[in-house]
Amino acid sequence: MDKVKKIFSNWEVFLTFLLISEILIFGSLNSRILRPNIFLGSINDYSFIIIVALFLTFVFLTGGIDIQSGAIMGLSSITLGILWKNFNINIVVAILLVLLLGALCGLFSGIIIAYIGVQPMIVTLGGSFLFSGLAINVSKIGVSSAFEGISGFPEIFVEFTHTKIFGLPILFILILLIISILYIVLSKTSYGRQVYLSGVSPNAMSYSGLNPKFIVASTYVISGFGAALAGILLTSYLGSARSDAGNELTLPIITTVVLGGTLTTGGKGGVIGTILAGFIIGFLKFGLSMIDVSTQYLNIPVGILLVGVVALRNFKKIKKI
Repeated sequence: MDKVKKIFSNWEVFLTFLLISEILIFGSLNSRILRPNIFLGSINDYSFIIIVALFLTFVFLTGGIDIQSGAIMGLSSITLGILWKNFNINIVVAILLVLLLGALCGLFSGIIIAYIGVQPMIVTLGGSFLFSGLAINVSKIGVSSAFEGISGFPEIFVEFTHTKIFGLPILFILILLIISILYIVLSKTSYGRQVYLSGVSPNAMSYSGLNPKFIVASTYVISGFGAALAGILLTSYLGSARSDAGNELTLPIITTVVLGGTLTTGGKGGVIGTILAGFIIGFLKFGLSMIDVSTQYLNIPVGILLVGVVALRNFKKIKKI
């Protein structure tokens, strides 16, 4: 019994158990779910949320929050389309410029938060309106309307996100590559240790001769870069650049980070929990759709899962006290 309690005291182990339970339950209700091509193919539908959430984890670890990711995704998507179609910029160069744009968006918010001292919620809420507005205005440069989108991208770009390597979707492989890099950064580098420390005690960092303001600002740069990357990949997947590409993804992204166990107060959590939570939420919605639950109801169980699981975690902490 003590061993069982010890296992479930580890949040990542608990999330793994929850994910396996989902797979077994939905697999018993519809065996088609367990077919490798269907099971792996479902990852494409929620991989963009996972990618942004992995980068956003850095912000949460410092005790911050970033609710402008969806807006940056839209701005990145439509900017990519405009650069390629209207300015005839090579698609690879355009991608690099858009990644730089995402990082600069994050830097803009990060400087205001870290160096001026404005609350992250206020800054990133304003950023979400700012970048959404910029996306709509950028789209006016093109011949298409703001929400009509820009299509006609090079075939190699559009097909990239639909590619499989050794039977695995390229987006799944990218997620594994990203999490490997971010995990090493957080757990094996001085920068990663400073990210955790800035969420625990920024004053202690200052007394140690470190620069917590720089670390906090840099995490928003990382988050903005991740949102731009996801916006580019989503554009490839849909074959169309849209100014509203990430409008509905902000809350699922934040939900993924929180369910993954990264504390909103900072200092505890990590990308392993985030990716597990992403798969849990994504597979929950996929499994429900496969047993004919209407799409309009899919967010209800996700909300119940988030509130229930996080409440359970906090209840365990209260009992320990």
